[in-house]
Amino acid sequence: MSQSEPAALYEVRDHIAVVTLNRPDALNAVNSALSVAAGAALDRAANDPEVRVVVITGAGRAFCAGADLKEIAAGRSVYDPAHRDRDFAGIVRHWIPKPVIAAVNGFALGGGTEIVLSADLAVIDEAAALGLPEVRRGLIAAAGGLLRIHRQVPAKVAAEIAFTGQPISAARAYELGLVNRVAASGTALAVALKLARVIAANAPVSVQQSKRVLHDSAATDTGWSAAEWDVNRAAAKVVMASEDAKEGPRAFAAKREPRWTGR
Repeated sequence: MSQSEPAALYEVRDHIAVVTLNRPDALNAVNSALSVAAGAALDRAANDPEVRVVVITGAGRAFCAGADLKEIAAGRSVYDPAHRDRDFAGIVRHWIPKPVIAAVNGFALGGGTEIVLSADLAVIDEAAALGLPEVRRGLIAAAGGLLRIHRQVPAKVAAEIAFTGQPISAARAYELGLVNRVAASGTALAVALKLARVIAANAPVSVQQSKRVLHDSAATDTGWSAAEWDVNRAAAKVVMASEDAKEGPRAFAAKREPRWTGR
């Protein structure tokens, strides 16, 4: 990405808005600029009557490597200061009435997986993987990962994903129902666009109201309610105040193994 390019790109193709996370040199790790740009792109899609479906993908070989730990280690925020309510990447708490498809074109652990969990549908490259490795960095999957994973896979599988921090393959993600399609290498966006075109061919009001009913008629806690996020925020506050939360990003930036203290 050149200095003049935005941290997220936006284009519309036949009623489909494509939002591309655009920090390829950093594996699309999320910093404040990306949160601002991606959030603005989603807002633009939500308010464009010509857009019926949104596809989120990544530039280069990654979908999203999660939060930019170098930014965190330096004490800089990775959020949009004007829209903190949208949370991570400007996406994970940014509800829009139109269907959102994650086109997972490559590396997508941590916050990348949390973006996938916030999407309505997902397509994944056969070589990509999903996972919540935050516990391996002394952090916590506070961008909706813990709120949503156990609603999308069986509880014991969710616990394994959350507690071990180990990735799961594209094939396993499909088996668990975390994704709708596994795409041949290099074709995740193309497959996602094909799925989006099927949706876009349907009546927009019908599709949007169907999305609303699916979410509103689910269990009371769906990963979107304020009460759930209050619980999530309290846990994240404890974790982020710990010494281990400082050590994890420092160790990552220094390319060494972390030295946990449990404090």
